[in-house]
Amino acid sequence: MAYPPIDFQRLHVTSLEDRPSKVRSTDGGRTVAADASFRTWFDALPNILAGEGLRELVTRTATAITNGRPVLVGMGGHVIKVGLAGMLCDLVRDGLVAAVAANGSVTIHDTELALVGKTSEDVDVALQDGSFGMSGETASFILGAISEYRSRGVGRALGDALLAARAPHAATSVLATCAERDVPLCVSVAIGTDIVHAHPQADGAALGEAALVDFRTLCSVVSHVLDGGVYLNFGSAVLLPEAFLKAVSVARNLGARGSCTTADFDFVRQYRPQTNVVRRPHLGTAGKGFAFTGHHELLFPLFWQAVRTELA
Repeated sequence: MAYPPIDFQRLHVTSLEDRPSKVRSTDGGRTVAADASFRTWFDALPNILAGEGLRELVTRTATAITNGRPVLVGMGGHVIKVGLAGMLCDLVRDGLVAAVAANGSVTIHDTELALVGKTSEDVDVALQDGSFGMSGETASFILGAISEYRSRGVGRALGDALLAARAPHAATSVLATCAERDVPLCVSVAIGTDIVHAHPQADGAALGEAALVDFRTLCSVVSHVLDGGVYLNFGSAVLLPEAFLKAVSVARNLGARGSCTTADFDFVRQYRPQTNVVRRPHLGTAGKGFAFTGHHELLFPLFWQAVRTELA
């Protein structure tokens, strides 16, 4: 077959003025004065892609809080490790966060910081001689509290134990603050994923019973989130997205039919958060999911300051 060159003169051109465009000059970012307020600075961000999405999520979150709908914050241990525990405690005290979901690593780092003011091992070094995860004090405190107070759930057991022990840094402990304020802190545990599971006093029955209490509480929280609330997933790529989706199914099985707002914040976009947090919960509903990629120590304070400003 012969393939003569296409004659471009036959093409149908369009009008630039009439053509739909996704970006307009009015959406561009603006430079503000060095002494500008946060509101002025935030409003000057580009209103394109993540800038537009972040604005909408801020508005949806502020609206939910104003309407008395719950905001559930889910997080992995890295959120604690990068210094955000104190900020989250303030959000709980100020009534902006109605409940917290966490994986097991949160309990490790939060407890260690509450007790001695430091956490996070050098895994690359400690793994070589098998000393990684072998802190006796960490294991004894966490496993002892869960065994003694298993009927309260993992999160509440540890929070109550930290308060009872008068932990020196309890004021910036998410576990202690949630217990003090009677705010649910639901921990999803997978046996073998946390350093305390490798210690001889680990009691599978106690861990399982306490974790199941927390999952049932999480289902209750999510049933209310589905009615105009918000779920924010910070840094959990597997456990919390899976637990959240099951909680959504339980809530709908029991009659929940509303919609909600969800968002995932993490370094990279992973399958489970994108599927189980951002997309699936909104199928067949008027809800909406968002995804933001970046460092927690930057996005978390930025997002919440914007929410506070919106509420002011």
